[in-house]
Order: sequence, then C-alpha cells, then structure tokens
Amino acid sequence: MKRLLLVLLIPCMVMAETETAETKTVKVPGGFELQVPARFPDAKWPADNPLTKEGIALGRRLFNDGSLSENYQVSCATCHWEVLAFAYAPRFSIGTAGKEGTRNSLPLMNLAWKPSFFWDGRVASLREQVMHPIKDPLEMNEKPGRVVAKLESDRRYRASFEKVFGSPGITEQRLGLALEQYLLTLFSGTSKIDLAQRGKATLTEDEALGSKLFFTESDPARGIRGAGCFRCHSGPLFTNHSFMNNGLYASEATKDTGRERVTGDAADRGKFMVPSLRNLLMTDPYMHDGKLETLEDVIEHYDHGIAPSAALDPKLAQQQSGGGLGLSADEKRALVAFLEALTDGTE
Repeated sequence: MKRLLLVLLIPCMVMAETETAETKTVKVPGGFELQVPARFPDAKWPADNPLTKEGIALGRRLFNDGSLSENYQVSCATCHWEVLAFAYAPRFSIGTAGKEGTRNSLPLMNLAWKPSFFWDGRVASLREQVMHPIKDPLEMNEKPGRVVAKLESDRRYRASFEKVFGSPGITEQRLGLALEQYLLTLFSGTSKIDLAQRGKATLTEDEALGSKLFFTESDPARGIRGAGCFRCHSGPLFTNHSFMNNGLYASEATKDTGRERVTGDAADRGKFMVPSLRNLLMTDPYMHDGKLETLEDVIEHYDHGIAPSAALDPKLAQQQSGGGLGLSADEKRALVAFLEALTDGTE
C-alpha cells in the first residue's frame, strides 16, 4: 500500500502555483510568492538569499546531479527520494565508497521552519547543511573546489548561475544558496488530519480515537488514558524542534551520543532532534538510526520499551517508572491509524 500511494504525495509537497483552501500566499524577501500550508506559522525566510523561479530551478537541478559526488554516482536525491517524501527506504544510505552511513536520512519538508539541521542540530542554515554530505567520506566524499570546477565546465550551469546571482562565477557559497532556495520550497501540510481540522474530511473511528490519545496526557491515577505524543510533536508542524532523549537505548548501550557530540555536555547524551510526524507512512524506518521498522514498533517502544538513562526526558522517565502507558491493542491500532493519516494524500 505504501508504494501505491507515492504519486499522490508530490503535488502536495512542492511549490504550488495558485492559492487553494489549504494554502496561503506568502511573499518572501525579494517579492517572490509561495503557497504554504494555511495553518503554518510565519517562517523566517533568508533575507540574503531571495527566492526566484530560476534559483529554485537551479537548486533542483543541483539536488539531482551526481556530479556533486566524487564518482558522479551519488546525488542529494540518492538519499532523499522524492517519491518517499524525500526520505530514504533503507535504514542507512550508501555513499560513493560503498560504505553505509550511521544515521537514517531525514525527510525533507517544511525546512523554512527549522532552527537547526541534522539529527544533532550541528548547523543552523540550509546553505551550510547541504555542504556536509558533499564533503562527508561516508556520503558524497567530494571536495567543494572540485565540485565548483565540474560545474564551471558546464556552460549551462555557468549561464544559470550568472542569471540567478547577477554576475559570472560559480562558488561554494553560491552552490549552497542555490540548493537552499530549492529546499525551502518543499512543503507538507495537506494530510487527512489537516483536512479534518478544517472540516473538510471525516476521521474514521480508529483515527478519531488515535487523535484523542495523541493529544491526551496519560494520567492513570485519574483514570485518564492517553499517549501524550503532543508534548513533543506539537502544533501544525508536529514537532517542538527540540533535542530529547527518548529512551531508545540506555546511555552505555549506544556509541552515537547524539547532541552531546555538538555541545560536549553529558546532559545531552542520547538526545536527538524531535522529528516531524508528517508523512510517516512514507518515511520508515524510524528513529535516528532506523532501529524501529514500523509504526507499531514505535508505539510499542513508547508504551513499554523505554530504556532508562541519566539524560532520559523527565516525562518519559516518569512514564517508564509508572509501568508505561499500558495501551490496549485497540488503542495502539488507533494511534497507528492517526499517525498514518498525517501523510499527504491520505484523504
């Protein structure tokens, strides 16, 4: 079923031409107009990189160009499949040297609202983020200078860069800016849940129960059943953009210490960016290392599989010490139904 749904996603994620009931017109720096999901908050668009039709087209071409890699075989699109909401089906991507990466590729959507990038948040802008995979030995394994030389040898690229930036010359900085322009136009916000919130779709019984559980804090002492997912996956973006340890591993059981690698603070050990829950039907496997294969696995983890550690989120620690959520089989099924309905094109 997952593969059959793919073609329905794409028109909902890329830049739209005209406003609809589900979108609103936003004028970004430079005067360019985008159609973004109607319920989304204002984003901070880069004033020093005004979007243009030509710039977005150039960024899209670069995104799909294998010449950005050492062996001309790996592009950004290699690890971010458009038909899978710009995520990646295998657990880890394979770089130019045939080596596996160490983290699962994140889907690319609603990036204009993100304050930082990568699972550990080590960069604060898209133009900086895009250069990391190019230079990473496990990914594209190329030197930016060599990429620039390759692009300079192509007269069409020379003409495109001159048209976009107003003067001749291809540089590493301009490469990052062009890719940033394209990536900023990838939106996700037209799922069945979005339509239901606007009164334009009706949830099934399972989806409605799943919604109630998602947005309700569990309180066994008062007889209140819930999953409390909204605490971390909040608002129309379904993420709080913070870094949290969700008990996937005990601290001593994993070599990837997450946010701690960036901050050097042991309190950040095992913390990773809270991802958006949009397009979950397309973006398995789940978690920073793809450890959990299905949404059922994810719910089982939060229900009773949380591993204790010093940096574990306090709410999850409290939940774990109390014996877990204790969801019934019907409630777990309902949560899966709700989460699947957060995928674009599922109305």
